[in-house]
Amino acid sequence: MGQGEIFLAQFPFGDVPGMRIRPVLVLTGAIGSIPEVLVAYISSVIPAQLLASNLLVDPMKLEFHSTHLKVVSTLRLHKLSTIHASSLVRYLGTIDSVQFTVVANKLKQLLALPS
Repeated sequence: MGQGEIFLAQFPFGDVPGMRIRPVLVLTGAIGSIPEVLVAYISSVIPAQLLASNLLVDPMKLEFHSTHLKVVSTLRLHKLSTIHASSLVRYLGTIDSVQFTVVANKLKQLLALPS
């Protein structure tokens, strides 16, 4: 697994105990001797108003075709989690390098990191 790959994964939910299988975007490679990865949540629920930390992913558009998502989705960069690499259940696809740069820039903006 590596940056820009999309997996179905066991993702923790803050409002209820436990985890549910959801699509995620891998933001880092495996880190540590017990490998963990930083991931961002992908939801098929499109909010009425997108936040600056959201990215609309439309698998019908060429730049998102390789995601292999079935429906238009929202990448929610404010909903991050560090999960054990074994929580990645099934590989779905990738986002291209141009869109990963968009993701990186949105994360820098969200975290107020210098460019």
